[in-house]
Amino acid sequence: MTSTQILVVDDHPVVRDGVKLLLRPDTGLVVTASPESGRAAIERSRELRPDIVLLDLRLADMSAAEVITRIRLVSTTTRIVVFTAHIDYPAMKRALDAGACGGLLKDIGGSGLSAALRRILRGERVVDPRIVSDEARCSNALSCLGLTRREHEVLRRAAEGKTNPEIAESTGLTRNTVKTYLQCALHKLGARNRVEAITKAARLGLL
Repeated sequence: MTSTQILVVDDHPVVRDGVKLLLRPDTGLVVTASPESGRAAIERSRELRPDIVLLDLRLADMSAAEVITRIRLVSTTTRIVVFTAHIDYPAMKRALDAGACGGLLKDIGGSGLSAALRRILRGERVVDPRIVSDEARCSNALSCLGLTRREHEVLRRAAEGKTNPEIAESTGLTRNTVKTYLQCALHKLGARNRVEAITKAARLGLL
């Protein structure tokens, strides 16, 4: 079986060595290079075309978002995962917007890191909920479900206990339009009724 090639980009040797130790039990995940800077990471990605780049959010020479953008140009199939010890919502959002496939905190255990990387290899987007804001989590969930902002707004007002006529009055929509938005939201959430839709939306962090 072909091993997954991983590039670990961090300016701290203890982190680079630590990742190697964490992944050692999983023989299918191999750290092939450990550049210390963004520029070196771009060059090594061009040479090696790794499957995954595990990228520190804070590098001395370049922003993570810039590194991600440039790696994606030189190695189009590489999946890039931000690896950070710091909760920095704006920087994380910029990294995800630039094309990162995930974001993980450095306190993750070996089995957790291995499992997360394998999920990313399967095409999933894996982001530790602690490093994205509530607004970003909501936006990501809406995108995954296909809910529009209007559908979400109507559903949120329904969760507040408002009737369709009250929602129509507060949003400036017609009653039929409110009803249509709610039906679309129910369908996308896989819910049979309003109560079930609100329950599912709450569980997903949308309310």
